[in-house]
Amino acid sequence: MGLESLGDLAIHVILKKLPPKDAGRVSCVSKRLRSSASDDLIWINFCRNDLSLCHPLDPLGNPLPSFKEAYQSWRQAFGKYPWSLVKRVKRCWDRIEAWLNDNFPEAKATLCKGATEEEILELESALKVKLPLPTRILYRFHNGQEVEKANLVTHTFGSSLGIIGGYSFYSHYVNVYLLPIRQVIRDTLQVTRKLGFFRRSKYVLVAASTTYSEKLFFLNCTNGQLYVGTRNLLTEGEMIPCVPHELIKLGHGLNSEEQQDAMLLWLEEHGRRLQNGFVKLHEEENVRAINLFPEEPPLCSTAITNGVKVRASALLIPELSDLQDDVEKFLFAYSIRMSLEPQGCIINGVSFDSCQLHWRHWIIRADDMVVSDVNGEAVIGKFPLLCPGDKEFVYQSCTHIPTSSGSVEGSFTFVPGRLAEPKGDPFLVTVASFPLKLPDYVF
Repeated sequence: MGLESLGDLAIHVILKKLPPKDAGRVSCVSKRLRSSASDDLIWINFCRNDLSLCHPLDPLGNPLPSFKEAYQSWRQAFGKYPWSLVKRVKRCWDRIEAWLNDNFPEAKATLCKGATEEEILELESALKVKLPLPTRILYRFHNGQEVEKANLVTHTFGSSLGIIGGYSFYSHYVNVYLLPIRQVIRDTLQVTRKLGFFRRSKYVLVAASTTYSEKLFFLNCTNGQLYVGTRNLLTEGEMIPCVPHELIKLGHGLNSEEQQDAMLLWLEEHGRRLQNGFVKLHEEENVRAINLFPEEPPLCSTAITNGVKVRASALLIPELSDLQDDVEKFLFAYSIRMSLEPQGCIINGVSFDSCQLHWRHWIIRADDMVVSDVNGEAVIGKFPLLCPGDKEFVYQSCTHIPTSSGSVEGSFTFVPGRLAEPKGDPFLVTVASFPLKLPDYVF
């Protein structure tokens, strides 16, 4: 029995189950099958499954008359690339864009439209490199971000809208964004003049901080790894890899569908962290930014003592680390968040509506060896007063350790009421141990 003998509904069901390429072949058999295979209900299914499209749009977001035309426009635009890799890159960007749309639309607005093949070729020609296939496709979807950078002449501080995000402690503030191609070319050439080996090693600058605190990410176009510069970047060319080497797979030619470079892996991991709430948006003084301090276990610890809740986590600060220093090799910043539970501060069954910090005690370990045991008044010069319903009191500090792993634990001494008018005896509040660890993925 041939397809021609089947009813329209049966043909429709069969076509929906075929891959798009086979549906196209069926349309060549006869006028009736061409008509059935052109039904937009069939192509709605293909667009949804392959591209997660709910509306017929071309790769630049322009509306088209039908889903069939939309699907054809995508296949034509990315015809030189493995289709499975194109779909994977689109899923990566869709995840990030969905989170930005729901949580940080002002940052989403900074994403540029996709680069053209001509712009990518211009980059490769100017820098004498060949971009890894996944990175080429990433740029075809979005050509970086347009954000305001820090400028000493105009006293511009820099943007907080980098989609990678950042952190702050003391006077060090970082917010990382993705560079558009024209800036990749300009800034890579500037760095190359200072570091001659960059040209030989085929590095390109792909991400950086918008602020005065410099943080630079380089893609090695030869091995596909992404690196971030350390304190010794400009003097020694010292960098730290950002993605596990064993995950990187680069093929030869454009037909390898299993390719994954560090740039794709890095952005996929970042998208997962955003969606899973591992990193979150932070607002301070009406400025919103993605905060890279971990918010979930096992990297974020939580302890509640007598109604006082303390959350704590740390992250590596690569741009201030010095891999040649045997004593202060790795710098970690840590974030402490403290708040009072709704029932208030409870001491021996008695509830108090406030309590105030007086003292801190930290034990810092490198591996299992104690390298610092600190006692002192206040935290960063402040004595936070906690009340139920108030926002978390958050502060950041930092510590050096000589090893790539360690831990911090300790306690705070609080008094019920206020320091000026205590309503009871001081009590200890536990800060549960949280790790200092060189991560698999460095952001």
